[in-house]
Amino acid sequence: MTSKLRAVSLTAITASALAAPAAAELKYENNSGGYVLLYGQLNPAIISVDDGKETETNVRDYDASNSRVGLRVHQPYGANTFGFKFEAALGLPNSTETSQLGNDFSGWTREDIRHVDFWLEGDWGKVSAGQGSMVADGAAEQDLSYVGIALYAYTADSNASFFFRDSAGALTGPTVAGTTDDFDGSRRARIRYDTPSFNGFTLGAAWGRNVLADDDDRDYYDIGAYYSNQFAGAKLDAGLAYQVRDGDGSAKRQDVIGSASVLLESGLSFTVAAGTRDVDSDADTDPNYYYAKLAYETEDWLPNVGKTGIGVHYWDGSDFNADGSDSSVWGLGVVQRIDSYNVDTYLTYQNYAYEDSTDDYDDLSTVVLGARWKF
Repeated sequence: MTSKLRAVSLTAITASALAAPAAAELKYENNSGGYVLLYGQLNPAIISVDDGKETETNVRDYDASNSRVGLRVHQPYGANTFGFKFEAALGLPNSTETSQLGNDFSGWTREDIRHVDFWLEGDWGKVSAGQGSMVADGAAEQDLSYVGIALYAYTADSNASFFFRDSAGALTGPTVAGTTDDFDGSRRARIRYDTPSFNGFTLGAAWGRNVLADDDDRDYYDIGAYYSNQFAGAKLDAGLAYQVRDGDGSAKRQDVIGSASVLLESGLSFTVAAGTRDVDSDADTDPNYYYAKLAYETEDWLPNVGKTGIGVHYWDGSDFNADGSDSSVWGLGVVQRIDSYNVDTYLTYQNYAYEDSTDDYDDLSTVVLGARWKF
């Protein structure tokens, strides 16, 4: 087994972030109750991937919550509130752009634009227009655990482009991203409506286009329901959504996704998620999955430092990449808050297994050590 360590400029970013104290909030208020907020984050990580034959270790921007900057505007407008949000990733070398074959860094492109979003909100609900979240964005990832910062239902952020090795040790297998997914919704240039909250329930619907991609003229539309409430010290969040991708001569794709998470007063939390995909084409598979996580968080272990979260999770999927295939991921992680620096540090280990009718592929494992600093 060989090991390679490649340091990039993110090392310097990490050092500068951890060396500085927590930044004051960059918020500018006016006399009419409105404000402008500037914000951002850096999230570098050391990521080590073992494919059963070789180990590759790199420093990358961690795609679970990539480095970004943003601006948010809130302004009362009569009985309503007007809002605007601009947010973009920094385009740093990303954890999804590295594999055993090398790097495919894109740099900053327009696809790094996350939000150019306008909305008007009142007692009647909320209307949003522009680049932003579809209703299904988050439906598969309702997660109240503190360790969810680094360990959650989508498991391929650290190694999406890495290939599974076959029984002969060759890189003939599918990529990790091709064998695991949670089907969570996306951000699109869309029109969206959300109802007011009724006893913790909200409903929404949206239609959009992927205007940031040159070769995507398909329609995206979805509906969803969310629930959030507290009961005797316990908090419950849940989401359920149906989303469709259609048009441009491609096969129609329909997803049903949902998740729920409960956080008890003791610090214990339980999170589950599931999803199924139906593709209207004989050439494509119709995958499905389920997910479960047990976690615990406390401020007692390091009371002068910050909250600590630990957790274990398991993801199981069928018919990803090929009919009859089986995929599974199990992992564990710990997240430590450092209050004085506004930093969340994390360490995770995940093991990935995949098999289909063509071969018996080696398991792949990944260790991630990182820190997210917000300002």
